[in-house]
Amino acid sequence: MSDNASASRGATADGPGRTRRPRRRRRWACGTGLAVAAVFVAAAGAGWAVYLKLDGNITPDEAAAAELARFEKERPTALVKDARNILLIGSDSRSGDENRRYGRDPGTERSDTAILLHLSAGRRTATAVSIPRDLMVRVPGCRRPDASRSEPVFTQFNEAFQVGGSACAVRTVEKLTRIRVDHHVVVDFHGFKEMVDSVDGVEVCLREPIDDKAAGLRLPAGRVTLDGEQALGYVRARKSLGDGSDTERIERQQRFLGALVSKVRGDDVLLNPVKLYPVLDAATSSLTTDPELASLRSLYELVRGLRETPTEGVQFLTVPREPYTGDANRDQLAQPAAGELFERLRRDAPVAIDTNGDGKATERESGERSGDTSPAPTFPGNTAADDTCS
Repeated sequence: MSDNASASRGATADGPGRTRRPRRRRRWACGTGLAVAAVFVAAAGAGWAVYLKLDGNITPDEAAAAELARFEKERPTALVKDARNILLIGSDSRSGDENRRYGRDPGTERSDTAILLHLSAGRRTATAVSIPRDLMVRVPGCRRPDASRSEPVFTQFNEAFQVGGSACAVRTVEKLTRIRVDHHVVVDFHGFKEMVDSVDGVEVCLREPIDDKAAGLRLPAGRVTLDGEQALGYVRARKSLGDGSDTERIERQQRFLGALVSKVRGDDVLLNPVKLYPVLDAATSSLTTDPELASLRSLYELVRGLRETPTEGVQFLTVPREPYTGDANRDQLAQPAAGELFERLRRDAPVAIDTNGDGKATERESGERSGDTSPAPTFPGNTAADDTCS
């Protein structure tokens, strides 16, 4: 991303007031927080100079922190001390030379992808819940980039980030779920590509050939290793792949992220210094986070327990939803399943994933960690241990 293009706006839509550190203008991408978590556990063995370089790559989101502090009294209270909830925001910004190729820069950006990542207190599970961009929600009044304030509105979720940046997206998620968001990370197209390229591509399984000019993809069926550019087209394509729905696109993103986590955690990356450093550099260079998380040490402290997390414990699902009654092209929360999911995450109770689900939550008896003997819902989704070809 060019300095001139980014100096006036930054990675979020929060407007002026952000404190910047000198760094290369690169960003992260859709959901790579899980992969980053896997590689930071190896950072303690790096030399001091390398540590300082990687630490200086990270950009703190000061403006969002100030806005969230303004509304601290209305924010939810965390119920479980060591559990953490991180909102991962994939920005569709076209600003900068690298992102401009994906469309005209309108001067605003929306959340192309949003994932609420829940890390359990014991770090035995990491549950990533996708929030559809077309989900109808109540967006509170937020600070715009020009310092004016918007009015509360009932609209689709991705407009929260467009109106008031990461702080507005965090507040919207908290009002929707009543879950305290402890940290947030903003990512964009270019950083996602760099992360994929830094691990020499990610393997996916295609059930049929792809010839998509709009996404720049021409791929055979079967197992295919995607480079960064191909991966971006694969996870962003909507109308030309699958059934053309956003549901199918989200599921494709989740499967890809599972494969990315498995690749980063593999011995060929973590035990190979030549491969490890580019991964760490790509990950940290593309991070814009809340100030509390904006250091290599803070990230390490947050995710060090994830080295004990089994790949089957890295879970992906989508918030239960159904067609919005006012517009079939939009979504609304499906109750009571959505409320049950949010409550389990809030209390750090187990969330069961059915990898062969039909798209609807079911119930099963479980008092696994919470001591709750009432029927617990099982949600359709996938894990990082799943074979995308099966």
